[in-house]
Amino acid sequence: MKKALRVIGVVAVVVVIFAAIIASMNQKVPNSEKVWDEATTVGNMDASNYFVIYSDIACPYCVAFENAIVENEEEFLNYIKQNDILLEVRLSDFLYEYGESRPIESRYGAVATYCAKNEGKFWDYYNLAISKVWEEYFEASGKSAFSEFNRLGKDYWVEIGKSVGLGESFESCVRNDDTLDEVIANAKKTSERASGMPYFKFNSYTSSGFDLSWGWDYVLMYFESGLGSK
Repeated sequence: MKKALRVIGVVAVVVVIFAAIIASMNQKVPNSEKVWDEATTVGNMDASNYFVIYSDIACPYCVAFENAIVENEEEFLNYIKQNDILLEVRLSDFLYEYGESRPIESRYGAVATYCAKNEGKFWDYYNLAISKVWEEYFEASGKSAFSEFNRLGKDYWVEIGKSVGLGESFESCVRNDDTLDEVIANAKKTSERASGMPYFKFNSYTSSGFDLSWGWDYVLMYFESGLGSK
């Protein structure tokens, strides 16, 4: 009888341990613990859907995707609100660090965007930079504009900052590469998580690439795939 009770006790303990393990595995990690930088997010931090875009401002396909969002900003903001989405942009100089052609504007654009972020104007700067790069380079000429684009220099990114009200401290930050360590660190983390640019992780749905001829309808298709992947 005592032996039987001991066996039952051992079984009960094992059941409790396994139940605790399963419960811990099923426990959802809060978005706040997954986000790299809250300043580069849009949406509710406690949203039930978590979407991440890995991007490089020298990537024509990244710019095409994100310009479609900029051009439809009101609809985009309504969409993420209605569907309870937190979206994070993880920008870096990935193409400069790990690409074959190592475009220097990849680094300059990322450094400038993070300089703007540090002054509380990430989205103002980033949205304007995306629309300018798209309209002035990639929209008409696609990849063939890449060599011309890669000769812009830091002045180009400084001027974008002036257009959104950033001043001397921003310019100094850009010219001195004050945010370069952050940019490089994000590129390294991106290399460990992403394959190709742009790279999307929308809930459990992952994908890379975007055609230069696609627009908002295709962005919505990606979003819908993310919502359906839970």
